[in-house]
Amino acid sequence: MGSPSPPADEEERLTCSCPNAPGFRPGARWAREEATRALAPRAASETPLVTTQRTGQRITLAAIDPAAGALGLEVGMALTQARMLVPGLDVRDADPEGDGAFLARLGLFAARRWTPRAAVSGPDGLWLDLSGVAHLFGGERFMCERILAFCARLGFSARIAVAGTTGAAHALARFGSTSIVSCPEGGEGAALAALPLAALRLGEATLAATRRLGVETIGALAAMPRAPLQRRFGADLLTRLDQALGRASEPFDPIVPSDPPSVLLRFVEPIATAEAIAEAMAEALRRLVRLLERAGLGVRGLDFICERIDGAELRVRVGTARATRDTLHLLRLLSPKIETIEPGFGIERVCLLAWRVEPLGPQAIAGILAGEPPAPDLVPLIDRLVGRLGARRLYRMSAVESDVPERSVRRIGPLDRPAAWPGWPRPTRLLSPPEPIGDVLALLPDQPPRRFTWRGRSYRVRQADGPERIHGEWWKRSTEVEAVRDYFQVEDEAGHRFWLFRRGDGEDPRTGDLSWYMHGVFG
Repeated sequence: MGSPSPPADEEERLTCSCPNAPGFRPGARWAREEATRALAPRAASETPLVTTQRTGQRITLAAIDPAAGALGLEVGMALTQARMLVPGLDVRDADPEGDGAFLARLGLFAARRWTPRAAVSGPDGLWLDLSGVAHLFGGERFMCERILAFCARLGFSARIAVAGTTGAAHALARFGSTSIVSCPEGGEGAALAALPLAALRLGEATLAATRRLGVETIGALAAMPRAPLQRRFGADLLTRLDQALGRASEPFDPIVPSDPPSVLLRFVEPIATAEAIAEAMAEALRRLVRLLERAGLGVRGLDFICERIDGAELRVRVGTARATRDTLHLLRLLSPKIETIEPGFGIERVCLLAWRVEPLGPQAIAGILAGEPPAPDLVPLIDRLVGRLGARRLYRMSAVESDVPERSVRRIGPLDRPAAWPGWPRPTRLLSPPEPIGDVLALLPDQPPRRFTWRGRSYRVRQADGPERIHGEWWKRSTEVEAVRDYFQVEDEAGHRFWLFRRGDGEDPRTGDLSWYMHGVFG
């Protein structure tokens, strides 16, 4: 049976001028109750219709029509069980290839009529990026209603969810309670809390393991410590959770690929001087900024590519900590790189490519009229330091959910928001790895040291606090099942404060060898 085509009058009615908006607000997911094109709506008196697929040695239901669903049949149920429940069932073979081809055609139609960025979402849905196009249809709500009406004209029922992440839109469209679900920006956590874990696009093995653990909803999963979850279920579980909540990015592969903004300059005569290269760079940047302004985008990554007359290609790359269209700032980042370009016998053309862009709209600026003191903008300084020192040399520290001190911190970007630090005291400088200390005089099992030697110098303890017992993370390594550390905060006679620990609890030799280590220094 051939795939249905969109009616011509509906195509004309929805024709509009959609700007190219590669920014990200994923939107509509189209959920067809009929997974094959053969499952068009039929009269309620007709025989219930299902399609089947082979899963290993079993034949299971791939899709069901509303009449079959009303009789208690479910997708994934064995065909023999379905026939026992509903005698005389109309059974047809599923056509996943035909479904995929139809979804691709539907996505291409959506890219031409509704939004330039549309992608296939699994075997039964589409992702539509509504950035910059919803206002052309009267807003997100009216746009969703128009899409539902169009699907009904084609003979399909659909459900739509609008959310700030593809994972949240996917989950709410398939497990939401209404035909149109709108999730407020930043409210993905609350919207997904009551949904089952199957909404996170997890494998059946992972879902079975979480059911054995007693975790049924996304909210319960999000409230659990991350480290044991990764150890037990692997990284895929947390990755899907972070993608749905907006903590991690997810690739978006549109049906109609969009080329990154770029500017190409060709020269009548090859250029070879630093001044000529700088002038070409400035002109290309001015043209690129005009392109970005029309598209409502800002630059996060730039490539300046020079092609010499001998065919060699020279590439200079810079990045920014925040999307920007500031021509002078971008020129300050690119200009120091000119000295790294070797023109040879001459450069015949240059290309300025914005390989990473983000939506950039107007932002409120704090000031006297708003009743807030203006905060200094550190982004230009950060970008210039990163350009000189490298991205790995500029960072800030953030807390990590781990009891082991050396695993409880990590590096993040200079503008990233750090996680909340624990309430208990920790040294301002943490040694990695901990350094052994000798000549320790201490009473077992729970007394702090009275003196010790570190880095060739002897220290006599005047005051001490502890012990603070920390157990090993058994879910990471089997050797830490019985590992124990007893930490002490000590102060010597000169007022220096240290953070020491002893391996073992002082009673069971399996917990440690009772050796002492220096792990940190307090300010």
